[in-house]
Amino acid sequence: MDRPARTQVAIVGGGPVGLLLALFLDRHGVESVVFNTGQSVPAEPRGSTHGARTMEHYRRLGLASRVRSLGLPGGHSAGISFFTRYDGHLLADLRWPGADEVRAGVAASERTDQLPEPMHRANQMYVERLLWDRARTRPNITLRYGHRVTAIAESAVPGGASEAAGSAGSAAESGHITLTEQGPDGVSRTWRAAFAVGCDGGHGLVRRSLGIAYTGEGTLDQDVLGRRATAAHLRVPGLRGGFLRERAGWSNWVFNRDLALNLIALDGADEYFLLTSSADPDDTDDEAIAALVRQAAGVPLEVEVLSRRAWTPGAALVAERFGAGRTWLAGDAAHLFTPNGGFGMNTGVDDAANLAWKLAAAVQGWAGPGLLPSYESERRPVALRNTAAARELNVGLGAIDRPAALEADTAEGAAAREKTGARLAEYGLLTLATTGVQLGARYDASPIVDAAGDVPPPDDFTSYTPSGVPGGRAPHLWLGEGRGEGDSLFDRFGTGFTLLSLCVLHQDTSGFEDAARAAGIPLTVVRVEDPAARELYERDLVLVRPDQHVAWRGNRPPRDPAELLARVTGH
Repeated sequence: MDRPARTQVAIVGGGPVGLLLALFLDRHGVESVVFNTGQSVPAEPRGSTHGARTMEHYRRLGLASRVRSLGLPGGHSAGISFFTRYDGHLLADLRWPGADEVRAGVAASERTDQLPEPMHRANQMYVERLLWDRARTRPNITLRYGHRVTAIAESAVPGGASEAAGSAGSAAESGHITLTEQGPDGVSRTWRAAFAVGCDGGHGLVRRSLGIAYTGEGTLDQDVLGRRATAAHLRVPGLRGGFLRERAGWSNWVFNRDLALNLIALDGADEYFLLTSSADPDDTDDEAIAALVRQAAGVPLEVEVLSRRAWTPGAALVAERFGAGRTWLAGDAAHLFTPNGGFGMNTGVDDAANLAWKLAAAVQGWAGPGLLPSYESERRPVALRNTAAARELNVGLGAIDRPAALEADTAEGAAAREKTGARLAEYGLLTLATTGVQLGARYDASPIVDAAGDVPPPDDFTSYTPSGVPGGRAPHLWLGEGRGEGDSLFDRFGTGFTLLSLCVLHQDTSGFEDAARAAGIPLTVVRVEDPAARELYERDLVLVRPDQHVAWRGNRPPRDPAELLARVTGH
């Protein structure tokens, strides 16, 4: 029998979360293999929203500017338009900065502005291709697309799961993950890995093999993005130039008594992503979809259906556990979202950023037994928070009335349009102004965060308050007049932990450095002589984790730096 192939981390599922996890691990010098059933990344649309935190993660990988060049043309609005029909009345028009305006805004921003990488609209199918192309060039990443994992099992580990969460040096000796893959030729092969991560979606093998169920709320019984719905990739050549024109948004809703559908602009020309509960998801006739779009337009437009699928909106489901021992879950395998607000993929990307450094620590031998378990204790509450926020938006949209008079050219119709338009605008703004959700995730209850009793800012859906209180995202600062790559404080952070020294007379950090060196913990010391940085972080010394969350802060080094470093690495 052939000996199993070996890798440090096996990633099951090659969507954006799986690919980003591999890229983060590569950045930490850790090998991974990505298994994916499909032969390549999909060419059909999914989500389009890349939140500010996700864009910051792209920046760490050197990809933010390339992602921002994808999707809609630079001058295209990233906002939302609501119509009675596309040739009818405009109910609400929420303009939102496109890529060109965002770049100009960043270039003119204040030094303490907290959005170095604002939200961007580019469909997942474009960005996934970019991530795939980058992963193919990385020496630590092996891509096994077209190879389906058919079985996964963890070996018995003496001492229990806590030992598996320790160093991968001991991991290789005391236990491992065994995976069986089946290639396009039907031939099976066995792999052995120190750790495995399921990024294989809501129906994936990994979660089911662990016996983990979802908890939460399923679909909604409502006419607008409720029950079972239809998603379709369309080409509609005459829509933008003939009807939408200057009113075209990233999201273009038709909202009337008869139907509700959304055409999401993909390329700013003629390709759209249809989302609707007004079509029968089991009807395979493409002409039925084309007829629905013509009904929404109010004229006989040319409509080409490129692909379609049924899907279920409304879900707010979170896995009971995010894994254990050597096997973990991320992305849709850990939580399922309704699309309102665009929080789903972004929550998965943050999962990958959190998990990657902990897996790297385990592989490289500097993780304590509590480090990998902290992934669940930190990320599951965020998943609960974000799925609830998305479902609340979905419920709010479904509750907006669609009166029969909405399209009438009468005083009653005008009044109905004003009332409904105001409610749609309120809903739309809530889906756009989500900086608090995007940047405000905190790990205040984490066992690997030392906040010393400091009180964090309140969690807020729409707004983000920068704070140096340990547990939250490290506050951002531009270091000078430049606003490009290399000009952000974030660009100075190391791949591992970063110790910021923010006082004018820098303190002796040799104790920190010696303790980190002795424990094998990667540590970069960054000295910033800038009152603005000291004001943001409110302490002279700040320890920032590899995922850019604050782990500790103080005005002098701790009495025992080794003890602090042991805590924040799970010992």
